[in-house]
Amino acid sequence: MAGNDEIRATAQGTAPVPLSVLDLVTVGAGRTATDALRTSVKIAKLAENRGFNRYWVAEHHSMPGVASSSPAVILAHLAAHTERIRLGSGGVMLPNHAPLVIAEQFGTLEAMAPGRIDLGLGRAPGTDGATAAALRRTDRLNEGADDFPQQLAELTRFLDDDFPDGHPYARIHAVPGPVQATSPGGVQSPHRPPIWLLGSSGFSARLAGVLGLPFAFAHHFSAQNTVPALDLYRESFKPSAVLSSPYALIGVSALAADEEKEARRQVLAAALNMVRLRTGRPGLVPTPEEAETYVFSPMEREFVDSWNANVIHGTADEVRAGLDDLQKRTGADELMLTANAHTAEIRLRSYELVADAYGLPLG
Repeated sequence: MAGNDEIRATAQGTAPVPLSVLDLVTVGAGRTATDALRTSVKIAKLAENRGFNRYWVAEHHSMPGVASSSPAVILAHLAAHTERIRLGSGGVMLPNHAPLVIAEQFGTLEAMAPGRIDLGLGRAPGTDGATAAALRRTDRLNEGADDFPQQLAELTRFLDDDFPDGHPYARIHAVPGPVQATSPGGVQSPHRPPIWLLGSSGFSARLAGVLGLPFAFAHHFSAQNTVPALDLYRESFKPSAVLSSPYALIGVSALAADEEKEARRQVLAAALNMVRLRTGRPGLVPTPEEAETYVFSPMEREFVDSWNANVIHGTADEVRAGLDDLQKRTGADELMLTANAHTAEIRLRSYELVADAYGLPLG
């Protein structure tokens, strides 16, 4: 079972806590999914070389501007292009999949990159209701969310290969996995992907606390709930074989640019993309030029202003100050940055600027 050393990390440079990356594999207008995935490899390599702790990808479906519908496939690709950085899902939406399938996928990833794989799990569909129904082959979507603790328990037992005698799944084994160590001549890796619970409300916060698991909160799209959820997690926490004390990570939208004006242009384009998504018109991430000429309705403008108020953006010094303040306000143990912009070069430059601002190591 994974322990503290596979979850906790040490801050690099002058950063107040470890810094990590959340990649939505965004596809900009005029770009392809191939372009987006190539950018992901570049960002992962940069993150590894500059001392970022983790690189996670998130499961989304039926969104033209987000090419991360298959986290396990993307993580396998990233594992082949990196050597040290931890790779994981932020997250896999558990109700969309059979627990055995996830155990097999992440057991395979662990075999590819031993000691570097995180398994972050969410209970939301990662899409709209109709797409979720197509994924799950049912229209009873609430069942998946309500059954999340039971699904989690089942997945954990598959990962640990410890169903009790008499259980219907006692003779079923997730491979690669611990069963290989008990086979004649078998040798098994000592690592097992640590489970993280993800959330944007109190449900997963409380569950992660009760189970003694690390918790990742989606501050980047649910900022108003961040402090209450983290407080609930810490209040509910019970020490476990995984963690002796709470460990909370938060996802943060952060974009640094050489000039403040460019950061504002890119953030506006990303906000327009969110406007379209929230109004049932999902598409590719628009260019800054398109966003600057778009005529926002009063309601859309209100949404954009509210959305961008929670995006830390500007010059490297401004972003560093914003991240420092957020960490102090929340007490987060780790900050996971997601740089949403139309242009690949802007996203790469953002992570480079943040690394420089905190004096993260080179190489």
